[in-house]
Amino acid sequence: MTNTEPILVIMAAGMGSRYGGLKQMDPIGPSGEVILHYSIYDAMRAGFQRVIFLIKHEIEADFRSMVGDPVARHMEVKYAYQQLDALPEGYTVPEGRQKPWGTGHAVLCCKSLIDAPFCVINADDYYGPSAFHTAYTTLKNCHDDAKKRYMMVGYLLKNTVTENGHVARGVCQVNEDRYLEKVTETTHIITCCDGILYTEDGDTYHRLPEDTLVSMNMWGFTPSLLTRLEEDFPAFLDQAIRDNPLKAEFFLPTVVSHMLEQDEATVRVLPSLDKWYGVTYREDKPDVMAAISAMTREGKYPSPLWK
Repeated sequence: MTNTEPILVIMAAGMGSRYGGLKQMDPIGPSGEVILHYSIYDAMRAGFQRVIFLIKHEIEADFRSMVGDPVARHMEVKYAYQQLDALPEGYTVPEGRQKPWGTGHAVLCCKSLIDAPFCVINADDYYGPSAFHTAYTTLKNCHDDAKKRYMMVGYLLKNTVTENGHVARGVCQVNEDRYLEKVTETTHIITCCDGILYTEDGDTYHRLPEDTLVSMNMWGFTPSLLTRLEEDFPAFLDQAIRDNPLKAEFFLPTVVSHMLEQDEATVRVLPSLDKWYGVTYREDKPDVMAAISAMTREGKYPSPLWK
C-alpha cells in the first residue's frame, strides 16, 4: 500500500559561507532554540509526523544533539547526507571543489528515504505557521496523473529581503490560475533607498516590484521528482565539470523549470503573506531573535519550545 503521509525534508547541509558559520545550529530562541526548530514546530502543528534532516557527516554529532534529538521525541526523524562525493558512477569530485552541489543534489541524496509526497524547506529560513498548514493539506491529497502535480509556497519579495547584503531568490512567473510558468534563479538582489534591485553582471541594476512572487525553496513534490533529478544530474555534471567545476550548482528550481517547459508537470503556487525571517548574514541574527521573542511573548510559541 502506498504511503500518503507527507514528509518534511529539511536541507541543512550548507555551511553558511556568507553568514560565517553553521547558522542552522546557531541559537536564536528565548530558550536556545535554533531557527529550524520553529519550522519543525509549525510543521508538526500542521500535521507533519515525519522529518528527514539532510546534513553532512562532519556536523552530525552536534546536529543530532542540538536539533534532531529534541525533535525525535515528537516526530519520526531520519537522516540523509549530502557529501561532495555522492555522485553517479564514473564521476569524481573536481580538484579544489568544496561547495555543495546545490538543492537538486540535496533532495536527490534523500531518495532512499522518500516514499510519499514531501515538502522541502531550507534549514535557515522561518516560513510561518500558515505556510506549513497550506503545504500539509495540499500534499495529503497530492498525486500525479497524466502530469506530475507539484506545489510551491510563494512569498512577496518585500517580505524576504535583508538590509545586510544581497540575497538569492527564485523569481516566479505565475499565470492567472496561479500555476507556475517559470522560475528564474536571481542570485544578487539588494534593498536600498531606491527600492529592491537586482543585478546580473554586478554593474547594471534593475528594479524588481516589491510584490514580486518569489520562491523561498518551500516546495511540495510527489516522489516522481526524484526520478527526474536522477536523470538530469549527470548532464549537469558534464557541463559543470567542463565550465565551472568549483562553483556550479544543481538548482532544484532549474529542474522544475525544465519540466514545466516540456509540459511534464504543473506547480500550483500557494501565496503566503507571512513575513520571512532568516539568517543569511550574521547581522541578521538580532532582528530574527527580536521577532521570535515577540511571537513568544504573544503566545504564538511556548518557551521552551520542546518540552
